[in-house]
Amino acid sequence: MPKNKKRNTPHRGGSAGGGGSGAAAATAATAGGQHRNVQPFSDEDASIETMSHCSGYSDPSSFAEDGPEVLDEEGTQEDLEYKLKGLIDLTLDKSAKTRQAALEGIKNALASKMLYEFILERRMTLTDSIERCLKKGKSDEQRAAAALASVLCIQLGPGIESEEILKTLGPILKKIICDGSASIQARQTCATCFGVCCFIATDDITELYSTLECFENIFTKSYLKEKDTTVICSTPNTVLHISSLLAWTLLLTICPINEVKKKLEMHFHKLPSLLSCDDVNMRIAAGESLALLFELARGIESDFFYEDMESLTQVLRALATDGNKHRAKVDKRKQRSVFRDVLRAVEERDFPTETIKFGPERMYIDCWVKKHTYDTFKEVLGSGMQYHLQSNEFLRNVFELGPPVMLDAATLKTMKISRFERHLYNSAAFKARTKARSKCRDKRADVGEFFYIFRT
Repeated sequence: MPKNKKRNTPHRGGSAGGGGSGAAAATAATAGGQHRNVQPFSDEDASIETMSHCSGYSDPSSFAEDGPEVLDEEGTQEDLEYKLKGLIDLTLDKSAKTRQAALEGIKNALASKMLYEFILERRMTLTDSIERCLKKGKSDEQRAAAALASVLCIQLGPGIESEEILKTLGPILKKIICDGSASIQARQTCATCFGVCCFIATDDITELYSTLECFENIFTKSYLKEKDTTVICSTPNTVLHISSLLAWTLLLTICPINEVKKKLEMHFHKLPSLLSCDDVNMRIAAGESLALLFELARGIESDFFYEDMESLTQVLRALATDGNKHRAKVDKRKQRSVFRDVLRAVEERDFPTETIKFGPERMYIDCWVKKHTYDTFKEVLGSGMQYHLQSNEFLRNVFELGPPVMLDAATLKTMKISRFERHLYNSAAFKARTKARSKCRDKRADVGEFFYIFRT
């Protein structure tokens, strides 16, 4: 049936339309308290009333599933801004799920496309909505609001606008992080996003020190106490401690030298105790933070000397070659890979350079500070990180990439890979890996057969 005729047909049953969170938001109540059947959202049926009930806006992944490519292909700038206006209105909806879906939809759009002018005009409205959701929302809504706050600051970059956002939302984020009765997941997300917002927008050095102290009060609770055994047992709060440690490490990279020296003296001898935690993510976070601290210390004093170097390298070497059978293979592989690099950084002052490709450009990650900064922003932006590296002046300044490279439409079109071509490429790569594994297994089988014949 053609779309223009099917659009007004009454919605039947609950199986049509998107699933998951989209199905829940598709039956939201109307202003008069009555429930009514509606059709899923399409570009032809873009009224604000319809958007408040459509499954497409309830499922944030449907908004920017493939990043800026889909946004460019399926809608003009005006269409995108019109949809975003509708989502901003939905952040005031009575339904918590609708508000959460709206926050996630806006966040995904901002992570996938630069919309500086649009956001600049509506930053106060968005800030008020985020503040309301952080104060009155539950765990998932608070997480969505905190994530949107960080992406909002990334879009605006350092300046008065971001400073105003931080001054409004910073105390609320800090309160949630320190609130023992709040959801651990919400506190964890707020810690990461608060660290990013402070990294971008903090203009007051005392506020920066206060934020560092806030994070220290959290992750130091995981430090090995004198009465404890040699192993730190993970708790439900461990994920919060990890996020707080990583946020603290990020902010330490922008501190004055005198403050960095103080923090090094405070934590250099206690931080290694986190390497004995039974949570692999805590061990990895502690190892990478240690490597970064060594890099900062040697940047301040080239002849920096660490007293417990021998015992520390023994622990790092054990983690880099860990073969304990009670640990998962994936965890062991990930841990060994990270700690080989950490050990090289501590012993040899070496860093394995990584290359990040985005569009026609390349970025070389050649130190732990740059790696940690990149990992943090990638965690917030997800698949939109490459787009922001190309277009976001703030991120390009952070990574010393210079002004954005201007490309014409024809060049951009030739650079894009269609979904079908991407599928073919991945299929070919999978077949090549499978064939390589098969050959390797055949060689092992031949060797085993040879030794068996030789023995007999």
